Amino acid sequence: MFEARLKEAAQQVEAHLIEVMAPLGDLPVVEAMRYASAGGKRLRAFLVMETARLHGVKPEHAIWAATAIEAIHAYSLVHDDLPCMDDDDLRRGLPTTHIKWDECTAVLAGDALQTLGFECVSRPDCHPNAEVRAALTVSLARAAGAQGMVLGQALDIAAETASTPLTLEEITALQAGKTGALIVWSATAGAVMAQADTAPLQRYATDLGLAFQIADDILDVEGDAATVGKAVGKDADAGKATFVSLLGLEGAKAQAARLVAQACEALSAYGDEADALRDAARFVVARDS
Repeated sequence: MFEARLKEAAQQVEAHLIEVMAPLGDLPVVEAMRYASAGGKRLRAFLVMETARLHGVKPEHAIWAATAIEAIHAYSLVHDDLPCMDDDDLRRGLPTTHIKWDECTAVLAGDALQTLGFECVSRPDCHPNAEVRAALTVSLARAAGAQGMVLGQALDIAAETASTPLTLEEITALQAGKTGALIVWSATAGAVMAQADTAPLQRYATDLGLAFQIADDILDVEGDAATVGKAVGKDADAGKATFVSLLGLEGAKAQAARLVAQACEALSAYGDEADALRDAARFVVARDS
């Protein structure tokens, strides 16, 4: 059930991104936008679509929020890969955007994907209620900006030149922004669109986001570049503190498993209807890319 719904969400968002960007023409920056936003697991889009389904939100509305988060996520990856940031040559097994084109085009493509995300979530197509659209837009801005993802990225950059490695508590706070904030937004979007209580999904997504990052740290140690689709071993080479370096490999795996169990428990109010979300949590720590 989960794999089918994940694939379905990916296909729907892929098609919708193509449709939304069709009027933009074929300038290099637009081609770079299409390139950067193609492929991937689309986990965030799935979380939007699945939580919308749980709350009876129409798919034709939810697809706009799902497309918005994937555009924002794609922008973050383009900028994260730049030489001034993580300086990566590969993403999803392909040359990163600044390698495929150039740094200027990559920066502009990322900027345009970010604004496209906000356009998608604030359009009347996303929801007929302007207050709901405003809530989605404001919460997405907070999740993506200096209270969320950007804050986490800034803390990560600062940690690279800090005199002492980060503590476990500090890494947890960092990743709650860098990785977790967009995941939390995705998993609560359906409840926001239905004007329902977001608390259970907030708890679920907080644990899911942290488990996702721990799994990334484990892949950086155990994965291979061909499967993961990007360089591995960079954290250890740079001497960065990670969940693996602080907890050990087995300790990190055990912590990820605990977080998945907590995430699944947070969904108890939804009964069997939330099984696909539970499977998503298990998938996060079992994935190989």
